[in-house]
Amino acid sequence: MDRRSLLQLSLASTLMGVAPSFAFADAVKRPKRLRPGDTIGLVAPASVTYESLHLQIALEALEAMGLKAKVGSHVMDRFGYLAGEDEDRASDINAAFADPEIDAVFALRGGWGASRLLPFLDFDLIAKNPKIFLGYSDITSLLNAIYAKAGVVTFHGPNVMSRWNEFTYEGMREVLFDARSAAYSNPEVIDDDLVARKHRIQTINAGKATGHLIGGNLTLMSALVGTPYFPDARGAILFLEDVGEAIYRVDRMMTQLKLSGVLGQVSGIVFGHFTGVKPNPGLGNFALMDVLRQHCEPLGVPCYFGAMIGHVEQQSTVPVGAIAEMDAGAGVLRLQESAVR
Repeated sequence: MDRRSLLQLSLASTLMGVAPSFAFADAVKRPKRLRPGDTIGLVAPASVTYESLHLQIALEALEAMGLKAKVGSHVMDRFGYLAGEDEDRASDINAAFADPEIDAVFALRGGWGASRLLPFLDFDLIAKNPKIFLGYSDITSLLNAIYAKAGVVTFHGPNVMSRWNEFTYEGMREVLFDARSAAYSNPEVIDDDLVARKHRIQTINAGKATGHLIGGNLTLMSALVGTPYFPDARGAILFLEDVGEAIYRVDRMMTQLKLSGVLGQVSGIVFGHFTGVKPNPGLGNFALMDVLRQHCEPLGVPCYFGAMIGHVEQQSTVPVGAIAEMDAGAGVLRLQESAVR
């Protein structure tokens, strides 16, 4: 898209009262890649961390990656079930983006509370100092808001307190250190069975699509609808995951995305893992795939289920705001260019 077309779209969006999309190569800001010896600003945007040992383990994990850490002033604060007052948690994020000694910002953990920070974030500051911001689960709200309001690519991937197994760590390195155009496909694990049972892909609508990536945790994405912090869904590839939800709540949240018009705007949908989402005992219940098919099949856009995204031991790092291509029949999502520079 040339600059004249982008300006025309921005003007039209303004007239319609819609924030212009940052999902174009000449507008989106890619943060600098990570290098050994870089300093990570460690922040706690959501739930409280009660044990100092968990922080120590997180610091050791960063050290094992060849990274240094600068811990936010309020990381170990406690305010009810939150890691400190809203303004204080937000101030740690603002300070990390403003600090020239900090190269990237990682979330310690998820839980709940990140959405409460959105009114206190300095998006102009973040836009002027683009840095890698990494986290998932409740951090979904921050990832999408920073992309929507500051035009900076963010990264849906492991929190620092996550388990850093080989798959998770190497996937993060490929995207954030090596600056590769990663291809996300599931490893085949057969074990002692005749056919693979783990990491199966289920195609809902076959086909290919290209678009900017938005998404993360379904609960948080549905809660952002109607706020100024929801990213532009027009032509996007939407990726979704969740954990511990009843199937009727998944149905309710997908209905929210449908009624708000989001599902009608996207070019494709990639479902990650919906960990612990199972039918309740009794008659007349839908299976998870029943609900997803009911919402997605009528859209006619490519959709598949089972990507290594979300609350799963082997976890991918997926950039919010990067351009990607999906092949729903093959169960593959591929970045079209590096998400960092």
